[in-house]
Amino acid sequence: MIVTVYSKPACVQCVATYRALDKQGITYQVVDLTEDAVALQKVRDLGYQQAPVVVAGADHWSGFRPDKISALA
Repeated sequence: MIVTVYSKPACVQCVATYRALDKQGITYQVVDLTEDAVALQKVRDLGYQQAPVVVAGADHWSGFRPDKISALA
């Protein structure tokens, strides 16, 4: 499963999400929403307004969610 973290610079919850994914050994890719207008629109189309937005297969969420990250491991 591909895990994508849509992020922005200087985002505390984004860094916490990266650390939790790393701790669980989950491979992920990061997309900077300030540099990718298409990705920003995709996140908005999903109904999110706050970073990070994590997309893992058919599941997605916003914010730092250690419960969701643990469920991916």
